[in-house]
Order: sequence, then C-alpha cells, then structure tokens
Amino acid sequence: MPYLTRPVLPAGSLSRTPQPTVPTGDGLVLRPWRAGDAPAVHAAFQDPVMHQWHIRTADSEEEVRGWITEWQQGWAHERNVQWAVADETDDRLLGRVALREVMLGDGVAEVAYWTTAAARGRGVAARAANALARWALDEIGFQRLELTHSVANEASCRVALKARFSLEGTKRSALLHSDGWHDMHLHARVRGD
Repeated sequence: MPYLTRPVLPAGSLSRTPQPTVPTGDGLVLRPWRAGDAPAVHAAFQDPVMHQWHIRTADSEEEVRGWITEWQQGWAHERNVQWAVADETDDRLLGRVALREVMLGDGVAEVAYWTTAAARGRGVAARAANALARWALDEIGFQRLELTHSVANEASCRVALKARFSLEGTKRSALLHSDGWHDMHLHARVRGD
C-alpha cells in the first residue's frame, strides 16, 4: 500500500557524507568521537551527578572505548548519532550531545546531552544543544526535535529552555532510574522556531 506522503528525509541524508564537525560560534565545537576520548568519558561517568540522571555507569576505560566505537558507527546507521562537545581552543572534552531515535522518514529525532563536572554552569549543554538543533533543523531538514528529562532535573530543564526547546508536557512514569520511575518533561523544537 503506497504512502500518501514522501519521507521528510530520505535514507542516506546523514550517512552519504562524513559526520561533520559543528562549531557553536562561541568557543565550542561538536566533533566526532575519537578513541582517545575514552579516559575523559570514563572520568565524567565517575561523577555522582551522572549516576543520578543517567541509567548507565562506566566501569572501565575499556568499556568506554566500546561505547565510543558504537558512537562512531552511529552516523553510518543513521539511528543514534553522537558528538563530543569540546573546547574549540584546546579540544578539552566538555560533554556529549546526540540525536537519538532518529526517524529520517518522519523528520524526527531526540536530542540528548551531558556535560563533565568541570563544564557545568557555563552554558555548555545549552550552547551544544542549540548548535545541534540549528544544524539538524536548518541544514539537514529535520522537522521536529524532542528532548526529555526527569522533572526532578531542574538544571536539564533550564538547558532545554535556553536551547529554545518549548515545554510541551509531562510523560508520567516514563523512565526507570536507579531510584525508581521518573516523570519526564517533554520539550520540542520544530523547524521555524
């Protein structure tokens, strides 16, 4: 049975070219992951704040190297695309930003982020999420980007709003964290916002 609409983005919209480096224009750069990032990622995941809001832990640098291999392959699969957020001057790792659950045909993806402890409070996550959204919506042609976070994570809510993701509602009991089920705020940014 034929569809009545065409795909918003055809297969290959991402993978037909190498994963780009995306400058934020204000001192940060979103770049593809490198194997040499493993020690910094492992260190970031030892932070208790990461344990509070993320459902993964990193037991070793070897484990993180496996994650980085997966993140590097994400671009070719066009499903979960990850960038390292780095200082533009010295390439110091400050965090991660991603397009997850990419559905090219619908023109929809979910934005996710985290920052290292040293980068918190400096606007790194909001600047990275904003740059990623501009690139995805304006250059690639996505129609809608969603962003979710625990309603208890007020800092993440501030990041979403600063990155111009409008709060649309609450998904009740939507994600299991180590301390139980969390209600999740749903934010979105659409082309033209």
